[in-house]
This record gives sequence, structure tokens and C-alpha cells, in this order.
Amino acid sequence: MNNLGSFIKNNLAVGFMLFALFLGAGNIIFPPLLGQQAGEHLLPAIIGFLITGVGLPLTGIVTVAKNGGDLQEVAGRIHPLFGIIFTAVVYLSIGPLFAIPRTGTVTYEIGIAPYLSEAQAESWVPLFISSLIYFAISLYLALNPTKLVDRIGKILTPALLIVILLLALKSVITPMGPLQEAQGDYITKAFSKGFVEGYLTMDVLASLVFGIVVVQSIQAKGIMDRAKQVTITIFAGIVAALGLAFVYISLSWIGASSPTVTGYFDEGGSVISAASKVLYGNTGSIILSLVIILACITTSVGLITANATFFSKLFPKLSYKLLVVIFTVFSFLISNFGLAKLIQITLPVLLFIYPIAIVLMFMVMFDKAWNRAPIVYTLALIATAFVSLYDGIKGAGFSIGWYEKLVSSFPLYEQSLGWLVPAIVGLVIGWIIHLITKSAKGATN
Repeated sequence: MNNLGSFIKNNLAVGFMLFALFLGAGNIIFPPLLGQQAGEHLLPAIIGFLITGVGLPLTGIVTVAKNGGDLQEVAGRIHPLFGIIFTAVVYLSIGPLFAIPRTGTVTYEIGIAPYLSEAQAESWVPLFISSLIYFAISLYLALNPTKLVDRIGKILTPALLIVILLLALKSVITPMGPLQEAQGDYITKAFSKGFVEGYLTMDVLASLVFGIVVVQSIQAKGIMDRAKQVTITIFAGIVAALGLAFVYISLSWIGASSPTVTGYFDEGGSVISAASKVLYGNTGSIILSLVIILACITTSVGLITANATFFSKLFPKLSYKLLVVIFTVFSFLISNFGLAKLIQITLPVLLFIYPIAIVLMFMVMFDKAWNRAPIVYTLALIATAFVSLYDGIKGAGFSIGWYEKLVSSFPLYEQSLGWLVPAIVGLVIGWIIHLITKSAKGATN
């Protein structure tokens, strides 16, 4: 018992660090919107969301850590070029293409927009000025890395948890209103809709990158044994998963109980901002806004520096500082599309990438079964990409008749898991080819 207590005490900090890495803008804005739209179907919707928003990221962290923590090396088992391209896509997705601009738009939606008149809110000027100031601060901090951001992050994570806890307790003790009827796809497909909404957190992609951070923090303690590293990583992942689950369940409940007093909104930032005002008045809304804005800045700086570091190693002729400027300016420009438009652009890409990341993650976990043969990975991922590409095209609002007819006939398609059976079939075929090739080589020798 003493050994267990000592283990928990010594490694709890790693779990909190991992939780802080995950807790970003997407984790705050999507659950309240899910709650509002799911209404009476909140339970199946949040279960679906927790699978992709908590369970799979936990699996990703453990998988990558178990294999040394380097995503490029892990993905490179298929082919070195695939390792480079896939890792670059993951970094860009959780960086300047989507996640970094989103921190700027969330800052505007929660910290600025609620205090504007209707006419001002419809203008592009407030968002432009807000994002300009926001990314100027992010640029300065990313170009001048100090311990300030880390120190602020260590304070903000518990502060944000406390704010969410207070909001959740108040919403349970004095509910804003009863759960309303489900909206849109949540009426008939609450679980699958929640499952796909979990993609928007981008935490599965982030987990593939955060694995190396966890491994390095464990190694810094002098622990070099791989088995011990994996054990600590699993513990840290569980701590982070419990924290994320608490945040998601709390915020989705707040969203679900809010419509009768706040009305319905198109994005989650406005939902949580309006709900906090109802629960704790203007003071509560202001405190929530400040904490989230600061949390967004620390997330933005962390993602900018991570992307600049990765790509400066990939392209040595491009300096770290130049890449910081490029990624920050690009993120500033993208952020001015606004949160609703950014989410609309993001979803089709994630519908394509996410299943590939999930299949790769699980294959890496069990790849000793086929001796890491590239053909097994390749066929499984091609089959997955065939289906997920259609999901991305459909998510973008386009339709291809024969493609739709074929993909929609696959098992579990209605549950947003149409890629699962093709992935398994591709894996089995690849495995058979590997065994035949191996047998033929053995006979030749």
C-alpha cells in the first residue's frame, strides 16, 4: 500500500502535466454546444464524445510512449516518407491550420463578442483587432521563450478546473432549466453524432505528439526502463482522462440545462459565456473569460513553438524564429474567418484524418503480431482512407453518387464507423500476404 501511495505521489505531476497539455480551446467550446443540441439525448451523445475525446487520446498516449514516443519513427514503419508526411499533417492540424487559429477565435467569442452590440458583432473589425493583439502577444512569447508561460500554465489549469467546478455545482444545485428536445442529428443519431464531435477536440492527433513529451518528462526523473515508462504513462493518461471526462461531462450538462434561459447558439463559446452569466452574473462571466483567454494564449504559444521546432528540424534551412513568424501570421489570417467558419472547414479534414490516425494507433499497439510488416499497415490504411475520404467529401457538402452508394453500404456506416470493417479486411489481407511471402522466402532459403 505504501508502494502504491509513493507511486501515485511521485507520478501525479506527470498526469497533471498531460491534462494541462490536452486542456485547450476545443475542450471548452464543444461540450456545451453538444449539451444544448443533444438535450434529452445527452447520455448517448456524451458517451460517444467521451470515446473519441477521452478514451482514444488515452490509447494514443500509451501506444506512442510504448514505442519510444517518436511519432515520425512509429509512422515511418510503414514507409519513411509516410512517417514524415503523416507527422507533418498532424503537427499542422494541431497547429496553424486549425488549433492555433481556434484559440484566437475562442478568445474573441468568449472574451470580446459578449460585450459588443449586435451591429458591432456583425462587423469584421472587432475580430480583426482582437486577433491582431492576441497573436502579437503569442508571437512575442514564442520568440522569447521563458518560464513565464509554463508558470502561468501551471496556475491556469487548476484555476480553470475550479471555475468549471463552480459552474457545474451551481448548475446542478440550481438548474437553469429542464433538458429540451434534441436538435438536428442528435434526434436519431445521438451517439454517432457525439462520436464525430469528439474529433473536433483533435486530442487523438495531439496524443500522438504528446507521447514524446511524457516520455521525456519521465526520463528527466532518471527512469530509463521502458516497462516503467509505460506504467507511469498509463497512470498519467488515466489522470488526464479523468480530468478531461470531468470537464466534458460538466460542460455538456451546463449546455444541456441552459436553453430555456439563454436560448440556442451556433457555437459553444457563446453557450458557456451566457450560462456563466446566468449562474454567477457578470462577475462570473468576466472571470471565466479571463481564465479561458489566458489558457488560450498559453496553448497557442505551446503549439507555435512545437510546430516551429519540428519543422526547423525537418527543414534545417528554415530557422526557428522565421517559422514562428510564419505560423503566427498564418494563424492570425485563418482566425479571421471566425469560429463557426473555422469549425466548418476543420470538420471535413478531421473526418478524413481521424480514422487513419485511429487505425494506425491500434495497429502500432499490436504490430508485433505481424512483425511490423509494411504491407499489413499499408492495406489497412488504404482501406480506411478510402472510406474516410468519402466522409470528408460529404462533410464538405459534396456528393459523388457511386462513391456514396458503395461506402454507405458498409457495416456500421450509420454509426460513423464505416471505415472499421474495411480496415480490418485490409489488415487481414495484408497479414495473409505477409505470411505467404514469408513462407515463400523460407521455402526458397
